Amino acid sequence: MNASQNRPATILLVEDNPDHAEMTVRALEDGRLVNTVVWVKDGAEALDYLFRRGPHADAARPGLILLDVQLPKVSGHKVLQQIKDDVELQRIPIVMLTTSERPDEIEAAYRAGVNSFVTKPVRFDDFVKQVQAVKLYWVLTNRLPDA
Repeated sequence: MNASQNRPATILLVEDNPDHAEMTVRALEDGRLVNTVVWVKDGAEALDYLFRRGPHADAARPGLILLDVQLPKVSGHKVLQQIKDDVELQRIPIVMLTTSERPDEIEAAYRAGVNSFVTKPVRFDDFVKQVQAVKLYWVLTNRLPDA
C-alpha cells in the first residue's frame, strides 16, 4: 500500500501571497495525481481549519501541510508549534515552503518539528518542479503510520 492510500489526499496550503498560492496550486494540480488542495490565507485561518473551528467545522484532515513562514495574524512558526503540540495533528507532515533562506528560521523550524524546509525558487519553471517533487515525495513515496 502506498502512502496516498493510508491517509487523506487533502493538501493544506497556508500562503498569504495570492501569486505564490496560485503558482503552488497550479504546480500541485499538474500531473497525474489528483489531490484536493485547500488554500488558507493566514496563520489564524490555518489554525481554524486544522482545529475545525467556525466555518471550517467540517474540514477534512490534511495529509500534507505546505506552510509559509511569514504569515499575517499568526506566524508560520507559531502555527507549526501549535500543530506539533497537538496529539491529533502532530503526525501530519509539514513542509515549510518559503522565500526565506535565513539560517535562524531554518533552525527554528526544525527545532519545532518541521518535516522539510524548502526555499521557493524565483523562476516559475523551477518552482513548479520543486513543488511537484515535494508532492510526489510526501503524497506517494513517504509512508506514515496508520492513524
